Amino acid sequence: MEQELKLHEAEYRFACIIWDNEPLTSGELAQLCLKQLNWQRTTTYTVLKKLCIKGFFKNENAVVTALIKKEQVQQYESRKVLENLFDNSLPVFLTAFMSGRKISEDEAAQLKALIDQHQESDDEHAA
Repeated sequence: MEQELKLHEAEYRFACIIWDNEPLTSGELAQLCLKQLNWQRTTTYTVLKKLCIKGFFKNENAVVTALIKKEQVQQYESRKVLENLFDNSLPVFLTAFMSGRKISEDEAAQLKALIDQHQESDDEHAA
C-alpha cells in the first residue's frame, strides 16, 4: 500500500523550508519560519513534531533532516489530482491545463522528450 504523503498547504510551505535548507537546527528552522511564515517558535515545533510522527522529517539532537523527498510528495499529490479530478487521464488533464495557454518551442520540445522517455514500447506490451 502506498504511503500517505499528503501535506496541507501550510505544511507544504513549512516542508519546503526544510527541504531548501537541510540539514538545519530546530532553532534555525524556527527563525526561518518566523521570517517566512510569520510563525511563532511554538507553532514551528508543533508542526515539526506532527510531521516527524508522520515520517516526513527527523529531528535528532536538534538537527532537522528530511526522510521524504520533495519530489516524492509532488509525485503523490500530482497522481491524486489526476485520479480525483481527471479520471486518471493525462490527456484530459493536459487539455484542461493548456486551455488558452501557449507554450514556448523549448517547453514543447521538453514535453515531447519527456513523453518519448516515458512512452511504453511495443516490446513492453508483448512481455
